[in-house]
Amino acid sequence: MAPPRSKKRKPSFRRLLKTSNVKLDNKLKNRQFKKESTDKKHRKEQKKLRAAIKDAALKTPLPLERYKKRPEDEEEEEFVESLPMDMMDEDDLEQIKAMAQKASFLTRDLSSSGPVHAKKRKGEQQGPESYEKMPRKMQLTEEKEVIHLLPIKDKIRGLIPQSMEKPVVPKKAEEEEGDVPTGLEQFENEDEAVTGPALTPQEQLKLRTQKLTDRKLRIASLGSDILSDPTTNIKKLKELRAMLMETDPYVAVTVRKLVMVSLMEVFKDIVPSYRIRPLTETEKASKVKKETQQLREFEEGLVSQYKFYLENLEQTVKDWKQKKRKRSEAVSLQSYKGLAEVAIRCICELLVALPHFNFHNNIIVMVVPLMNDTIKRVSDMCCEAVKKLLKQDKQGQASLGTVKVISGLVKSRNYDVRPELLKVLLCLRIKEVEVKKDTDDTAPKKKFMNYKDKKKNLSRMQRKWKKAEEKLEKELLEAEASESKDKKLKLHTETLNIVFLIYFRVLKKAQKSILLPSVLEGLAKFAHLINLEFFDDLLNVLQHLIQSGDLTYRESLHCIQTAFNILSGQGDVLNIDPLKFYTHLYKTLLKLNAGASNDDISIVLRCLDVMLTKRRKQVTLQRALAFVKRLSTLSLHTLPNATVGILASNRTLIHTFPKCDILLDNEAQGSGVFLPELDEPEYCNPQNTALWELHTLRRHYHPVVRRFATHLCAGAPSEGSGALIVQLARRHPVELFEDYRAKDMTFNPPVAAPNTKKKDYFTIGTALLDDKLKQQIDRVLSAEEEDPMSLDFSAILPQTNSS
Repeated sequence: MAPPRSKKRKPSFRRLLKTSNVKLDNKLKNRQFKKESTDKKHRKEQKKLRAAIKDAALKTPLPLERYKKRPEDEEEEEFVESLPMDMMDEDDLEQIKAMAQKASFLTRDLSSSGPVHAKKRKGEQQGPESYEKMPRKMQLTEEKEVIHLLPIKDKIRGLIPQSMEKPVVPKKAEEEEGDVPTGLEQFENEDEAVTGPALTPQEQLKLRTQKLTDRKLRIASLGSDILSDPTTNIKKLKELRAMLMETDPYVAVTVRKLVMVSLMEVFKDIVPSYRIRPLTETEKASKVKKETQQLREFEEGLVSQYKFYLENLEQTVKDWKQKKRKRSEAVSLQSYKGLAEVAIRCICELLVALPHFNFHNNIIVMVVPLMNDTIKRVSDMCCEAVKKLLKQDKQGQASLGTVKVISGLVKSRNYDVRPELLKVLLCLRIKEVEVKKDTDDTAPKKKFMNYKDKKKNLSRMQRKWKKAEEKLEKELLEAEASESKDKKLKLHTETLNIVFLIYFRVLKKAQKSILLPSVLEGLAKFAHLINLEFFDDLLNVLQHLIQSGDLTYRESLHCIQTAFNILSGQGDVLNIDPLKFYTHLYKTLLKLNAGASNDDISIVLRCLDVMLTKRRKQVTLQRALAFVKRLSTLSLHTLPNATVGILASNRTLIHTFPKCDILLDNEAQGSGVFLPELDEPEYCNPQNTALWELHTLRRHYHPVVRRFATHLCAGAPSEGSGALIVQLARRHPVELFEDYRAKDMTFNPPVAAPNTKKKDYFTIGTALLDDKLKQQIDRVLSAEEEDPMSLDFSAILPQTNSS
């Protein structure tokens, strides 16, 4: 029968023209959805119907023993027995007798759902499904352990179940006859071996050595297979990672450590040099080449295994922390501590080696809190790793993520963190930020001529040359990579803003915390990059800190360095006279010596370079003379490397202020007397003194100190016999201070040992005396021998003068 025609009229062509394509598409989609829903409902109904039929067919009758006889059933049975046999036909009696002889209602399989007297077709026998449904044990009495074997299939009897009793073998026989398992089977049987009889210490050591050797060979085999062909053997990475779950108490700790380190090295070798992103649904559905599909599977497996590995390392560290809080047994605590240290070392190595790969930000979040750990070894390990990361980060993405986590940690701990956490920020490679745009950036970009302008203003040959020139300029712009440079500047700017946010928070809310020295040191390094709007407030804060007197000499030096870095950079437009900072530095110089403060000389040399050399136009001659004199006095109390740096700084000041050569003359200049104890460099009359310290330094044991002292005594000439060699003249004072540092209590350069050979005779010293002085001494000694009580030196004096 044909389906009824739809009463809906088909739209005419004019109607279709008026209807939009979107509306037609929506109608078509709605019709399709309606048809799909109808088909889906029909399929559900058919499925329910089939399930109902199947359930009805699979219902198994209960065993006859479980049927409880009701009173009505007993009456029916009595009624049947009371019926006379002559009421039945002969055919019915014969059929009942035949059924009783077969007794199929007792012997048939009750679990079968087929009819009782159905004849089996040819080839139709008992299937494996019915065999699986049969219960394995029907008796309620205790039996011996039985091992079920594979059944035998017979044409007549069908499936015949096979089983055998499990033989009881003594444990010693198992140990003697059992084969040594390999691979994963070995891990499964280790627990049974451990629970055996107690072993002697020698046997335990031998067993542990054997197990450890097997595990090492397995780790080496898996690692070499993965490294030989990572794309094909990526599944073995999962097998190697599964060994992190070692449970054998003999070798569990050692094996886990070995697997952690091995996986770290494997990941460092097989991880690609790019970040792997997840595939979209469209990319997954599209057909690709076999090589591309293999590469996708490798990348997906690598990312998943790397993620699981990092989660395992993090969980190891968390378990160690939780055990530490719970104060568990000492042995387990020690083992967890060793595992956690290896896990932290692996995390730090991955932080430095794979800054471009996936989950790097997660690693940063794991490492930064450990920088503030109470265990110094763990804290130093993490701090060194973060320092390496910041030093090698050229683009700035990893630095930005690290600084963000450090800022959040400092704020959440209410500034109660270790100073090393902020000292790490000194390793940032930030030299320029987006403070102000250059004229090249603000200038309008060059526009290329269009075709009409070329045709109107240029000839054919000129248009040809112009086309080639524009093509070359585009290639040059692409080669400059200006986009990456702008991105790098933005990252550095954002990073530095967060760093200054940390510093300003400490200056505002925690001025008396232990973080203040690190903050001042960081401000001294990055002060030239601070925005101009913060200069006034920051200078006031620094001046208040210095005047408070709560700072140590090192912290005060950092304050001075920060202030002058601000004024020497963008702050040169500010009309500020930092006289108090000059006075404080002049007063602080006398606190330095050859002891613990000798290392602070490098900060002093940087301050002098910024305060006097770079601001030469704002510095008076009196101030320069006072600093040269005080530095010369300080050079007598410091170690050789500090003395070399101070003398090199004095040489720079003499070249910067040529009139400082008046200190090389012993005649007084002007009125007044030099006041060395006065802390005001402008009013201590330094022009009336001389650099007599240089004559003492000319007899110094260090050869470079002697050379500098002789050079300054000659007026610090740039050429001639008194000039310095090129290796010393062109070095910065800070570089000289670092080059001649006495490491391990050894001289740099080495000083020759004195001549210990004894002389056969000794000179009285006549060669050191003047002839006239010797005659005078002889006369005095002879007069003393004649009359020791009459010593009249005034009588001898006129004779000496007349002679």
